[in-house]
Amino acid sequence: MTAIRTYQVCNVFSGSQNNWLRTAFVRRRGARRVHVQMKFSVRDCGSIPDVPGSCKETFNLLYYEADAASPASPAWTEDPWVKVDAIAADESFSRVALGGRVVKVNSEARSFGPVSRGGFYLAFQDHGACMSLIAVRVFYRKCPRVIRNGAVFPETLSGAESASLVAARGACVPNGEEADVPIKLYCNADGGWAVPVGRCVCRAGHQADDNGTVCRGEEPTGMTPDT
Repeated sequence: MTAIRTYQVCNVFSGSQNNWLRTAFVRRRGARRVHVQMKFSVRDCGSIPDVPGSCKETFNLLYYEADAASPASPAWTEDPWVKVDAIAADESFSRVALGGRVVKVNSEARSFGPVSRGGFYLAFQDHGACMSLIAVRVFYRKCPRVIRNGAVFPETLSGAESASLVAARGACVPNGEEADVPIKLYCNADGGWAVPVGRCVCRAGHQADDNGTVCRGEEPTGMTPDT
């Protein structure tokens, strides 16, 4: 059986809880919007005998931007941090089976932006839940390099807002020329290309091939070899 390492807290019988788990410094790598996917489990407060009313079934996701890693900051207080959201479980677990708990794993994703400094920290704040944090994935989205409408568009990072469209300028493939300008393609927040504008066509003496990704020279016709 494979062991699963988790971060756990379950101080539900003590009031005024304020427990923090913080990541190491995460470099931004040019991203303007950051996505966080979390896998976790939460115990149903109603299934814990004699639990006080301070028991929670949520935790907070926060972030803090910085230019570089620092052992002295950020502080373990809410003031310098930005709250992304309160994270709640779609399914909490309550039944305890022989040999251990029957745990229901939840997966939730959130995003935040714009971010502009060198990197950031993430924090997970507990105010009195019985929970386990199982996995955290931090990523950004980008549109891959693509050839469309006879033009090459470079890899482009998605924008800072959840509905952003980032314009990328295209360059005609070799032996192609602009037919409509400007030649643009827009990278959406999900890392997909959309809304093509303009196009390139092959120059005289060339024809499009490989679904318009190449302009090849046309073979001469109507000529016979010397004898």
